[in-house]
Amino acid sequence: MGISNKEKNFISAVVYVHNDEDIIRNFLKNLNKELDKNFLKYEIICVNDCSEDNSVRNIKQFAKSVENATITVVNMSFHQGKEFAMNAGMDVAIGDFVYEFDSPVMDYDTKVILEIYKKSLEEFDIVSASANKKRYKTSALFYKIYNRFSDSEYKINTERFRIISRRAINRAHSTNKTVPYRKAVYANCGLKMATITYKPNGVENKKMDSKEKKERERNAIDALILFTDIGYKFAIAMSVFMMIATLIVFMYTISVFIQNTPIAGWTTTMLFLSIGFFGIFVMFAIVLKYLSIIMNLIFKKSKYVIESIEKIN
Repeated sequence: MGISNKEKNFISAVVYVHNDEDIIRNFLKNLNKELDKNFLKYEIICVNDCSEDNSVRNIKQFAKSVENATITVVNMSFHQGKEFAMNAGMDVAIGDFVYEFDSPVMDYDTKVILEIYKKSLEEFDIVSASANKKRYKTSALFYKIYNRFSDSEYKINTERFRIISRRAINRAHSTNKTVPYRKAVYANCGLKMATITYKPNGVENKKMDSKEKKERERNAIDALILFTDIGYKFAIAMSVFMMIATLIVFMYTISVFIQNTPIAGWTTTMLFLSIGFFGIFVMFAIVLKYLSIIMNLIFKKSKYVIESIEKIN
């Protein structure tokens, strides 16, 4: 594609890197080739989440082997997880549109990179690329629960990467002090979203280590608490259940009192316990409702910590 035919919007590509020495160089090669072919101005930002292998060295070697490519490495001070690391990379990015690559695994044709950009020009501020394949049971369960109890117009799903307009980035940051789970924040920011599915090319996904598994579990729990009303509805359901149980116990206690001579204090104790448990669950529901309102107004502020930023070329 000639220079005059290239897209004029400035593009940033933020790539999460953690112990990816075997695949990062090939990923950057394919990504840079696609961006250079289609965009006049672009940058690649690799967020190194405290890798313990040669990932950074391979990134630097690749950067020195190419011309006309701006590649930046953001080094996190310690392993802080994908969400905080990507937040750091997004804060460094200056593009009109920003690609978010949560992993350097490339199980798609590179044409999909331009495809989701073209889709974003159709007035979609967030466009995701999702593999057309069966999800893990745990992931499927999480997304099913989340989408069932979320009030968002848009449903979230497993994604490989996405492109975000500058307007969507500004909206997300103006809505929340921090972004604890980016997909959910984007789905709740009020801007138009779209998803493009692709047929995976057979490249195997990277196996998760114990740290990543715990991180995903923590993010899933945080997302359900912050972005759904599952806790409030559970408390309401338990309150109704306890109300029914209270009525049954109350009727049983009165029946025993009328028909027999119970142990002194038994009737009073049973009535007190049944009504007390009912009251506890009602208060629990009220507290959860207030907490959900507070968390919708302001999330717990948590800062990431960067060790250094290296502008390679």
